[in-house]
Amino acid sequence: MSSTTVTRGNSHETFYISASLAPSAVSSTSSNQTFTVAGLQTTDIIIPVGYVGTQTAGIAYAEAECSAANTLQIQFINTSGSSATPATGNYVLQIVRAEGPLPTNAV
Repeated sequence: MSSTTVTRGNSHETFYISASLAPSAVSSTSSNQTFTVAGLQTTDIIIPVGYVGTQTAGIAYAEAECSAANTLQIQFINTSGSSATPATGNYVLQIVRAEGPLPTNAV
């Protein structure tokens, strides 16, 4: 296949990892927390898939990103109305690694 027919700007690879996280308490709203996860790149698209086990009641996660090399930043949301601590343990993350810079539009 000629290299001129290869679509650029798409996912180079998608993979799943299990990261052991020990989050701190979340007030009655939300909290951005950071964790060291070896191998993450700032251009990675990170999708939190789930916690392996039973999550603390009222806790959810909204988004995640690699804020610096090897640094996962994840936003925990607390809907319980009082302070709650997300469960400590393995969180499954989907990592989408782009082939190059992401396109600025879908055309």
